[in-house]
Amino acid sequence: MLEYIKMPQLGESVTEGTIDRWLVKPGDTVEQYDSIAELTTDKVTADLPSQLSGTIQEILVPEGETVAVGEVVCSIVVAHGEAAAPSEAPSSSSSSETTKPVAAAPQAAPKRSADQKKRVSPVVGRLIDEYHLNIDLIEGTGAGGRVTRKDVLREIESGIISSQLTHEEKPTTRDTQVKEAIPEENGDVIIPVSSIRKTIAKRMVDSVTQIPHAWMTIEVDVTELVKLRNAHKKQFKEQEGYNLTYFAFFVKAVAQALKEYPMLNSVWKGDTIVQKKAINMSIAVASDDELFVPVIQNCDQLSIAGIASQIAILAEKGRKKQLNVKDMSGGTFTVNNTGSFGSVHSAGIINAPQAAILQVESIVKRPVIIGDGMFAARDMVNLCLSLDHRILDGMICGKFLARVKELLENMTISSTSVY
Repeated sequence: MLEYIKMPQLGESVTEGTIDRWLVKPGDTVEQYDSIAELTTDKVTADLPSQLSGTIQEILVPEGETVAVGEVVCSIVVAHGEAAAPSEAPSSSSSSETTKPVAAAPQAAPKRSADQKKRVSPVVGRLIDEYHLNIDLIEGTGAGGRVTRKDVLREIESGIISSQLTHEEKPTTRDTQVKEAIPEENGDVIIPVSSIRKTIAKRMVDSVTQIPHAWMTIEVDVTELVKLRNAHKKQFKEQEGYNLTYFAFFVKAVAQALKEYPMLNSVWKGDTIVQKKAINMSIAVASDDELFVPVIQNCDQLSIAGIASQIAILAEKGRKKQLNVKDMSGGTFTVNNTGSFGSVHSAGIINAPQAAILQVESIVKRPVIIGDGMFAARDMVNLCLSLDHRILDGMICGKFLARVKELLENMTISSTSVY
Protein backbone atom coordinates (compact mmCIF):
# COMPACT_ATOMS: atom_id res chain seq x y z
CA MET A 1 0.00 0.00 0.00
CA LEU A 2 1.59 3.24 -1.16
CA GLU A 3 1.48 6.25 1.18
CA TYR A 4 3.05 9.71 1.10
CA ILE A 5 5.02 11.74 3.63
CA LYS A 6 4.66 15.51 3.51
CA MET A 7 6.69 18.52 4.61
CA PRO A 8 5.58 19.19 8.21
CA GLN A 9 4.99 22.59 9.79
CA LEU A 10 7.82 23.10 12.29
CA GLY A 11 6.56 26.18 14.07
CA GLU A 12 4.00 28.92 13.73
CA SER A 13 4.31 31.13 10.66
CA VAL A 14 6.59 28.55 9.01
CA THR A 15 5.36 28.06 5.44
CA GLU A 16 8.18 26.06 3.87
CA GLY A 17 11.26 24.00 4.62
CA THR A 18 14.43 22.79 2.92
CA ILE A 19 15.51 19.17 2.69
CA ASP A 20 19.05 19.58 3.95
CA ARG A 21 20.00 15.91 3.84
CA TRP A 22 18.21 12.61 3.26
CA LEU A 23 19.02 9.96 5.86
CA VAL A 24 17.42 7.16 3.84
CA LYS A 25 17.38 5.97 0.25
CA PRO A 26 14.81 4.05 -1.82
CA GLY A 27 14.61 0.47 -0.58
CA ASP A 28 15.44 1.30 3.05
CA THR A 29 13.06 -0.10 5.65
CA VAL A 30 12.07 2.34 8.39
CA GLU A 31 9.97 2.17 11.51
CA GLN A 32 7.41 4.74 12.57
CA TYR A 33 9.04 7.83 14.13
CA ASP A 34 12.46 7.07 12.61
CA SER A 35 14.20 10.19 11.29
CA ILE A 36 14.36 10.04 7.51
CA ALA A 37 15.68 13.53 6.63
CA GLU A 38 17.23 16.66 8.12
CA LEU A 39 15.16 19.81 7.54
CA THR A 40 16.01 23.49 7.68
CA THR A 41 13.44 26.28 8.03
CA ASP A 42 13.83 29.97 8.78
CA LYS A 43 13.27 29.16 12.45
CA VAL A 44 14.79 25.78 13.24
CA THR A 45 16.83 22.81 12.07
CA ALA A 46 15.06 19.54 12.81
CA ASP A 47 14.59 15.93 11.76
CA LEU A 48 11.70 14.68 9.62
CA PRO A 49 10.18 11.60 11.29
CA SER A 50 8.50 8.87 9.30
CA GLN A 51 4.78 8.76 9.90
CA LEU A 52 4.62 5.07 9.10
CA SER A 53 6.58 1.84 9.18
CA GLY A 54 7.46 0.54 5.75
CA THR A 55 9.89 0.70 2.83
CA ILE A 56 10.93 3.97 1.21
CA GLN A 57 9.67 3.85 -2.36
CA GLU A 58 10.82 7.11 -3.95
CA ILE A 59 12.55 10.33 -2.92
CA LEU A 60 10.51 13.09 -4.57
CA VAL A 61 12.43 16.17 -3.37
CA PRO A 62 16.22 16.38 -3.87
CA GLU A 63 18.59 17.63 -1.18
CA GLY A 64 18.84 21.41 -1.04
CA GLU A 65 15.36 22.01 -2.48
CA THR A 66 12.82 24.13 -0.60
CA VAL A 67 9.18 23.04 -0.62
CA ALA A 68 5.96 24.35 0.91
CA VAL A 69 4.43 22.93 4.07
CA GLY A 70 2.10 20.09 3.09
CA GLU A 71 3.94 19.19 -0.11
CA VAL A 72 4.83 15.52 -0.59
CA VAL A 73 8.55 14.80 -0.16
CA CYS A 74 8.70 11.01 -0.49
CA SER A 75 6.57 7.89 -0.89
CA ILE A 76 6.58 4.82 1.34
CA VAL A 77 5.17 1.32 0.91
CA VAL A 78 3.44 0.06 4.06
CA ALA A 79 2.24 -3.44 4.85
CA HIS A 80 -1.41 -4.20 4.18
CA GLY A 81 -3.43 -3.30 7.26
CA GLU A 82 -0.81 -0.93 8.66
CA ALA A 83 -2.50 1.95 10.47
CA ALA A 84 -2.02 5.07 8.40
CA ALA A 85 -3.13 8.64 8.46
CA PRO A 86 -5.03 9.75 5.35
CA SER A 87 -2.68 10.89 2.60
CA GLU A 88 -2.89 12.12 -0.92
CA ALA A 89 -0.84 11.42 -3.98
CA PRO A 90 1.51 14.22 -5.04
CA SER A 91 -0.01 16.75 -7.39
CA SER A 92 1.67 18.63 -10.20
CA SER A 93 1.56 21.89 -8.25
CA SER A 94 2.86 22.66 -4.76
CA SER A 95 0.32 22.85 -1.99
CA SER A 96 0.34 25.91 0.24
CA GLU A 97 -2.06 24.35 2.73
CA THR A 98 -0.69 24.36 6.26
CA THR A 99 -0.64 20.94 7.91
CA LYS A 100 0.28 19.57 11.26
CA PRO A 101 3.63 17.78 11.68
CA VAL A 102 3.53 14.31 10.11
CA ALA A 103 4.30 12.55 13.37
CA ALA A 104 3.78 12.88 17.08
CA ALA A 105 5.51 11.23 19.99
CA PRO A 106 4.08 7.78 20.73
CA GLN A 107 1.70 7.51 23.67
CA ALA A 108 2.18 4.72 26.30
CA ALA A 109 3.79 2.22 23.99
CA PRO A 110 4.07 -1.35 25.40
CA LYS A 111 7.43 -2.56 26.63
CA ARG A 112 9.36 -4.82 24.30
CA SER A 113 11.79 -7.63 24.88
CA ALA A 114 15.57 -7.11 24.88
CA ASP A 115 15.80 -8.54 21.36
CA GLN A 116 13.11 -6.20 20.10
CA LYS A 117 14.89 -3.21 21.64
CA LYS A 118 17.98 -4.04 19.61
CA ARG A 119 16.11 -4.02 16.28
CA VAL A 120 16.92 -0.70 14.69
CA SER A 121 16.32 1.09 11.41
CA PRO A 122 18.93 1.00 8.59
CA VAL A 123 19.90 4.60 9.41
CA VAL A 124 20.63 3.78 13.04
CA GLY A 125 22.34 0.55 12.06
CA ARG A 126 24.73 2.38 9.74
CA LEU A 127 25.64 4.88 12.49
CA ILE A 128 26.29 2.08 14.97
CA ASP A 129 28.52 0.27 12.48
CA GLU A 130 30.31 3.45 11.41
CA TYR A 131 31.30 4.40 14.96
CA HIS A 132 31.79 0.83 16.22
CA LEU A 133 29.26 1.24 19.01
CA ASN A 134 27.80 -1.35 21.37
CA ILE A 135 24.02 -1.07 21.14
CA ASP A 136 23.61 -2.71 24.56
CA LEU A 137 25.23 0.37 26.12
CA ILE A 138 22.87 2.85 24.46
CA GLU A 139 19.66 3.82 26.24
CA GLY A 140 16.75 3.79 23.82
CA THR A 141 14.10 6.50 24.04
CA GLY A 142 11.95 5.27 21.16
CA ALA A 143 8.75 3.26 21.40
CA GLY A 144 9.24 0.32 23.75
CA GLY A 145 12.82 1.34 24.49
CA ARG A 146 13.92 1.19 20.87
CA VAL A 147 17.24 2.87 20.03
CA THR A 148 16.73 5.80 17.67
CA ARG A 149 19.11 7.92 15.61
CA LYS A 150 18.93 10.70 18.22
CA ASP A 151 19.95 8.23 20.92
CA VAL A 152 23.04 7.24 18.94
CA LEU A 153 23.97 10.86 18.16
CA ARG A 154 23.50 11.76 21.82
CA GLU A 155 26.04 9.12 22.78
CA ILE A 156 28.48 10.24 20.09
CA GLU A 157 28.20 13.90 21.03
CA SER A 158 28.41 13.21 24.76
CA GLY A 159 32.18 12.84 24.45
CA ILE A 160 32.24 9.45 26.15
CA ILE A 161 32.27 7.64 22.85
CA SER A 162 33.79 10.32 20.66
CA SER A 163 36.81 10.60 22.93
CA GLN A 164 37.66 6.99 22.07
CA LEU A 165 37.52 7.56 18.32
CA THR A 166 40.39 8.47 16.09
CA HIS A 167 40.36 11.81 14.28
CA GLU A 168 39.22 10.12 11.07
CA GLU A 169 36.35 8.35 12.84
CA LYS A 170 34.87 11.36 14.62
CA PRO A 171 31.55 12.65 13.25
CA THR A 172 31.54 15.77 11.13
CA THR A 173 29.21 18.68 11.75
CA ARG A 174 26.60 19.87 9.29
CA ASP A 175 28.89 22.74 8.30
CA THR A 176 31.67 20.38 7.22
CA GLN A 177 29.23 18.57 4.96
CA VAL A 178 28.89 21.68 2.81
CA LYS A 179 31.03 21.56 -0.30
CA GLU A 180 34.39 23.24 0.06
CA ALA A 181 35.14 26.66 -1.42
CA ILE A 182 36.63 26.55 -4.93
CA PRO A 183 39.61 28.83 -5.64
CA GLU A 184 39.76 30.44 -9.08
CA GLU A 185 42.90 31.12 -11.10
CA ASN A 186 42.50 34.88 -10.73
CA GLY A 187 42.34 34.62 -6.94
CA ASP A 188 38.54 34.71 -6.63
CA VAL A 189 36.91 32.07 -4.45
CA ILE A 190 33.58 30.41 -5.29
CA ILE A 191 31.74 29.64 -2.04
CA PRO A 192 28.78 27.23 -2.32
CA VAL A 193 25.73 28.55 -0.46
CA SER A 194 24.43 26.29 2.31
CA SER A 195 20.72 25.61 2.65
CA ILE A 196 20.70 27.59 5.89
CA ARG A 197 22.25 30.62 4.21
CA LYS A 198 19.72 30.30 1.36
CA THR A 199 16.89 30.30 3.90
CA ILE A 200 18.29 33.36 5.68
CA ALA A 201 18.66 35.14 2.34
CA LYS A 202 15.07 34.44 1.35
CA ARG A 203 13.71 35.58 4.72
CA MET A 204 15.65 38.83 4.53
CA VAL A 205 14.51 39.55 0.98
CA ASP A 206 10.89 38.83 1.88
CA SER A 207 11.12 41.14 4.91
CA VAL A 208 12.61 44.17 3.14
CA THR A 209 10.38 43.82 0.07
CA GLN A 210 7.08 43.19 1.86
CA ILE A 211 7.45 45.34 4.98
CA PRO A 212 7.66 49.16 4.80
CA HIS A 213 10.56 49.72 7.20
CA ALA A 214 11.06 52.95 9.14
CA TRP A 215 13.76 53.70 11.71
CA MET A 216 14.29 55.61 14.95
CA THR A 217 17.33 55.95 17.23
CA ILE A 218 17.55 57.12 20.83
CA GLU A 219 20.62 57.83 22.96
CA VAL A 220 20.69 56.51 26.54
CA ASP A 221 22.99 57.36 29.43
CA VAL A 222 23.69 54.01 31.12
CA THR A 223 26.45 55.18 33.48
CA GLU A 224 24.56 54.02 36.58
CA LEU A 225 23.60 50.75 34.90
CA VAL A 226 27.29 50.04 34.20
CA LYS A 227 28.05 50.60 37.89
CA LEU A 228 25.17 48.30 38.85
CA ARG A 229 26.34 45.49 36.61
CA ASN A 230 29.98 45.85 37.65
CA ALA A 231 28.97 45.68 41.31
CA HIS A 232 27.28 42.30 40.81
CA LYS A 233 29.06 40.55 37.92
CA LYS A 234 31.85 38.77 39.82
CA GLN A 235 29.71 37.39 42.62
CA PHE A 236 26.93 36.57 40.15
CA LYS A 237 29.25 34.49 37.97
CA GLU A 238 30.62 32.63 41.01
CA GLN A 239 27.13 31.97 42.38
CA GLU A 240 25.17 31.24 39.20
CA GLY A 241 27.83 29.87 36.87
CA TYR A 242 26.98 32.16 33.95
CA ASN A 243 27.64 35.79 33.09
CA LEU A 244 25.49 38.74 34.10
CA THR A 245 25.54 40.51 30.74
CA TYR A 246 24.46 44.03 29.90
CA PHE A 247 22.08 42.50 27.39
CA ALA A 248 19.94 41.05 30.21
CA PHE A 249 19.32 44.55 31.60
CA PHE A 250 18.30 45.86 28.18
CA VAL A 251 15.95 42.94 27.54
CA LYS A 252 14.32 43.51 30.96
CA ALA A 253 13.70 47.18 30.20
CA VAL A 254 12.28 46.40 26.76
CA ALA A 255 9.93 43.76 28.21
CA GLN A 256 8.62 46.25 30.77
CA ALA A 257 8.08 48.92 28.10
CA LEU A 258 6.22 46.42 25.89
CA LYS A 259 3.71 45.86 28.71
CA GLU A 260 3.01 49.59 28.70
CA TYR A 261 3.01 49.94 24.90
CA PRO A 262 1.52 46.62 23.72
CA MET A 263 1.09 47.80 20.13
CA LEU A 264 4.78 47.15 19.60
CA ASN A 265 4.14 43.59 20.74
CA SER A 266 1.98 42.92 17.68
CA VAL A 267 2.22 40.88 14.49
CA TRP A 268 0.92 41.48 10.98
CA LYS A 269 -1.51 38.79 9.90
CA GLY A 270 -3.21 39.10 6.52
CA ASP A 271 -5.32 42.25 6.68
CA THR A 272 -5.36 42.32 10.50
CA ILE A 273 -3.02 43.28 13.33
CA VAL A 274 -2.82 40.83 16.21
CA GLN A 275 -1.75 42.36 19.52
CA LYS A 276 -0.08 39.53 21.43
CA LYS A 277 -0.78 39.05 25.14
CA ALA A 278 2.41 37.14 25.96
CA ILE A 279 5.71 39.00 25.73
CA ASN A 280 8.03 36.45 24.16
CA MET A 281 11.40 38.01 23.38
CA SER A 282 13.28 36.80 20.31
CA ILE A 283 17.05 37.16 20.57
CA ALA A 284 19.51 36.71 17.73
CA VAL A 285 22.11 33.93 18.10
CA ALA A 286 24.83 33.70 15.44
CA SER A 287 27.05 30.69 14.73
CA ASP A 288 29.47 30.83 11.79
CA ASP A 289 27.22 31.25 8.72
CA GLU A 290 24.05 30.42 10.65
CA LEU A 291 21.62 32.79 12.33
CA PHE A 292 18.96 31.57 14.72
CA VAL A 293 16.40 33.55 16.69
CA PRO A 294 15.42 31.61 19.84
CA VAL A 295 12.75 32.95 22.16
CA ILE A 296 12.63 33.83 25.87
CA GLN A 297 9.06 32.93 26.75
CA ASN A 298 7.04 35.28 29.01
CA CYS A 299 10.08 37.49 29.34
CA ASP A 300 8.25 40.19 31.31
CA GLN A 301 7.70 37.74 34.18
CA LEU A 302 11.42 37.08 34.66
CA SER A 303 13.95 38.90 36.82
CA ILE A 304 17.18 40.24 35.34
CA ALA A 305 18.92 37.11 36.64
CA GLY A 306 16.24 34.91 35.06
CA ILE A 307 16.66 36.63 31.72
CA ALA A 308 20.46 36.27 31.95
CA SER A 309 19.98 32.56 32.56
CA GLN A 310 17.75 32.16 29.52
CA ILE A 311 20.18 34.10 27.33
CA ALA A 312 23.05 31.85 28.42
CA ILE A 313 21.05 28.64 27.87
CA LEU A 314 19.72 29.62 24.43
CA ALA A 315 23.08 30.94 23.23
CA GLU A 316 24.81 27.70 24.25
CA LYS A 317 22.14 25.58 22.56
CA GLY A 318 22.52 27.69 19.43
CA ARG A 319 26.28 27.20 19.32
CA LYS A 320 25.82 23.44 19.75
CA LYS A 321 23.00 23.31 17.17
CA GLN A 322 20.61 21.94 19.79
CA LEU A 323 17.77 24.46 19.46
CA ASN A 324 14.39 22.80 18.97
CA VAL A 325 11.00 23.94 17.72
CA LYS A 326 9.87 25.01 21.19
CA ASP A 327 12.98 27.16 21.61
CA MET A 328 12.26 28.98 18.35
CA SER A 329 8.50 29.44 18.48
CA GLY A 330 6.19 32.20 19.64
CA GLY A 331 8.41 35.27 19.42
CA THR A 332 6.57 38.60 19.54
CA PHE A 333 9.42 41.15 19.55
CA THR A 334 13.13 40.90 18.70
CA VAL A 335 16.11 42.43 20.50
CA ASN A 336 19.48 42.13 18.78
CA ASN A 337 22.77 42.61 20.65
CA THR A 338 24.71 44.24 17.81
CA GLY A 339 26.85 46.06 20.35
CA SER A 340 28.68 42.81 21.11
CA PHE A 341 30.48 43.31 17.79
CA GLY A 342 31.40 46.91 18.56
CA SER A 343 28.64 48.43 16.44
CA VAL A 344 27.44 51.89 17.48
CA HIS A 345 24.60 52.32 14.97
CA SER A 346 22.67 49.91 12.76
CA ALA A 347 19.34 49.39 11.03
CA GLY A 348 17.95 45.91 11.64
CA ILE A 349 15.71 43.94 9.30
CA ILE A 350 12.40 43.08 10.96
CA ASN A 351 11.80 39.46 11.95
CA ALA A 352 8.44 39.05 10.19
CA PRO A 353 5.60 38.95 11.10
CA GLN A 354 6.67 40.95 14.18
CA ALA A 355 6.14 44.70 14.29
CA ALA A 356 9.66 45.81 15.19
CA ILE A 357 13.24 44.90 16.07
CA LEU A 358 15.50 46.79 18.49
CA GLN A 359 19.27 46.89 18.02
CA VAL A 360 21.25 47.40 21.24
CA GLU A 361 24.54 49.02 20.28
CA SER A 362 27.92 49.16 22.00
CA ILE A 363 28.27 51.10 25.26
CA VAL A 364 30.80 53.90 24.64
CA LYS A 365 32.28 56.33 27.18
CA ARG A 366 31.91 59.89 25.82
CA PRO A 367 32.06 63.47 27.12
CA VAL A 368 28.50 64.64 27.70
CA ILE A 369 27.08 67.98 28.82
CA ILE A 370 25.21 67.58 32.11
CA GLY A 371 23.65 69.99 34.58
CA ASP A 372 24.38 73.65 33.90
CA GLY A 373 26.78 73.23 31.00
CA MET A 374 29.27 70.95 32.75
CA PHE A 375 31.14 68.19 30.90
CA ALA A 376 31.43 64.67 32.28
CA ALA A 377 32.57 61.28 31.01
CA ARG A 378 29.42 59.15 30.69
CA ASP A 379 28.63 55.64 29.43
CA MET A 380 26.34 56.12 26.42
CA VAL A 381 24.51 53.65 24.18
CA ASN A 382 22.34 53.96 21.06
CA LEU A 383 19.11 51.99 20.76
CA CYS A 384 18.06 51.64 17.11
CA LEU A 385 14.47 50.64 16.35
CA SER A 386 13.27 49.30 12.99
CA LEU A 387 9.47 49.39 12.75
CA ASP A 388 6.79 48.09 10.42
CA HIS A 389 5.04 51.26 9.27
CA ARG A 390 1.88 49.29 8.48
CA ILE A 391 1.47 48.60 12.21
CA LEU A 392 3.34 51.42 13.95
CA ASP A 393 3.82 55.16 13.65
CA GLY A 394 6.49 57.52 14.91
CA MET A 395 4.54 58.83 17.89
CA ILE A 396 3.96 55.51 19.66
CA CYS A 397 7.47 54.31 18.83
CA GLY A 398 8.95 57.53 20.19
CA LYS A 399 7.03 57.08 23.46
CA PHE A 400 8.13 53.45 23.64
CA LEU A 401 11.81 54.34 23.18
CA ALA A 402 11.53 57.17 25.70
CA ARG A 403 10.14 54.71 28.24
CA VAL A 404 12.95 52.22 27.59
CA LYS A 405 15.42 55.09 28.06
CA GLU A 406 13.79 56.08 31.34
CA LEU A 407 13.85 52.54 32.68
CA LEU A 408 17.52 52.03 31.78
CA GLU A 409 18.68 55.36 33.17
CA ASN A 410 16.98 54.58 36.47
CA MET A 411 18.68 51.20 36.93
CA THR A 412 21.00 52.01 39.84
CA ILE A 413 22.76 50.11 42.62
CA SER A 414 20.35 51.47 45.23
CA SER A 415 17.10 50.98 43.31
CA THR A 416 17.49 47.85 41.18
CA SER A 417 17.53 44.20 42.25
CA VAL A 418 19.16 41.71 39.91
CA TYR A 419 16.94 39.03 41.42
